[in-house]
Amino acid sequence: MLKAINAIFNDPTARKLFLKLRYVLAIVFIVVLARYADASLLLPAFAVSLVGEFIQLWSFASLVKNEQLTARGPYVLVRNPMYLGRFVLILGLVLLLNNIYLTVTYSVLYYFYMANRVQREESRLAQLLGEPYLEYCRRTSRFLPSLAGLANPAVWFFRWDVLRRNNGQWNLLSMLVAYAVLYVYLFYGR
Repeated sequence: MLKAINAIFNDPTARKLFLKLRYVLAIVFIVVLARYADASLLLPAFAVSLVGEFIQLWSFASLVKNEQLTARGPYVLVRNPMYLGRFVLILGLVLLLNNIYLTVTYSVLYYFYMANRVQREESRLAQLLGEPYLEYCRRTSRFLPSLAGLANPAVWFFRWDVLRRNNGQWNLLSMLVAYAVLYVYLFYGR
């Protein structure tokens, strides 16, 4: 069964279709979410999403894609901070539904998405960056951050120009717009 689930998440046609539809799906998700969200959870959900957004922005401000090994910023603590940040960001939105079954379902689906995506990405990066990347993988956890890395000065790396080059500002704007729409609907539109 796990093999079949992983096959779905690795199917090139399904991945291309999802990529084409991701913005439409995000809008549909926000519309459905607005209809069923628990307004009393808006502030705590926003706080959770804000933590995820901060992790993503920090990742965007540290990452030079496909050109060099990035072992600074949150990448000192964990190899895939951007995916962890995205998980936490979306988790905040899912929590608005106040449904443990949907929260667990989201977490399981995101795990399969992340595990398969990271496996493909790490294979590509190993070919692209070679032994330095493999050494980085040996000393840095894939998913669980190591707080021991906080002593490394490179962990505090953050560059605005790198963030803008990675379009991190649009990620932040999207999250803020989604929560603004939810706020207006939940408190003025019902």
